[in-house]
Amino acid sequence: MTDSNAILNAFATLIRDKTIVAHEDRASGPLKCGVDLGTANIVLSVLDADNRPVAGATHRSTVVRDGIVVDYIGAVQAVRKLKAELEERLGEPLLQAATAIPPGISPGNAKAIGNVVEAADFQLMEIIDEPSAAARVLKVSDGAVVDVGGGTTGISILKNGKVLDAFDEATGGTHMTLVLAGARGLSFEAAEVAKLDTANERDVFAVVQPVVDKMASIVSGFLVNHDVDDIYVVGGACVFSQFEKVFASQTGKSVHKPAEPLLVTPLGIAMYENNGPEGSLQ
Repeated sequence: MTDSNAILNAFATLIRDKTIVAHEDRASGPLKCGVDLGTANIVLSVLDADNRPVAGATHRSTVVRDGIVVDYIGAVQAVRKLKAELEERLGEPLLQAATAIPPGISPGNAKAIGNVVEAADFQLMEIIDEPSAAARVLKVSDGAVVDVGGGTTGISILKNGKVLDAFDEATGGTHMTLVLAGARGLSFEAAEVAKLDTANERDVFAVVQPVVDKMASIVSGFLVNHDVDDIYVVGGACVFSQFEKVFASQTGKSVHKPAEPLLVTPLGIAMYENNGPEGSLQ
């Protein structure tokens, strides 16, 4: 995953420093965008024609829950704000974007997510499932990709670059926050801040590990009928340093976590083939 980690680190730097890649340093062709409507964060990624990061921005999210848009107007406004911010930074309009959904959500909910992207004045190019988007960045052709988001844990099984099976469970980072809030008598907001404080990672993980155990158990059960040696974990909720160890212990598989796991799926969403709008998934 060396090449993938280099791209992810470069993307993270662009977001953190609020910088862009200069026009002369990009591949020629239209810019491609990925809109990741997460439960905890909305991420807008911008890539050049060679799928190299050009710019990016994030926004704390409360508009999506478990893969379902619960505040349509708020979602559109958040994406428009990110789009305007990056257009000003880049000095040019952003016209095309793809988005993603957790595996297994209903066609109606998938359409709502696509509608948000279109209402934010993008031409919708593709809707892909989140683990498959992550697999693009990691260049995974065989194995299981597990996307642990704020509200859901999505699993895709890949063989020879094709998705054989996919599953989604409503367990994610939000559930960790709820457990931490209950254990420490904190509000949800205070628990979320505590969860994200790397200085307290060891103590926090000791409290939320049962949620990680549950995620790993779900994944392990799903893999029973699949010949898989490697699991690739991505998503903001898997940032804990002990996360892979718990998954490896539960599943008996080799578990790999890339750099900047929160940013894997947003990058993969923007790596669509620029052959015209494809609309929905399935």
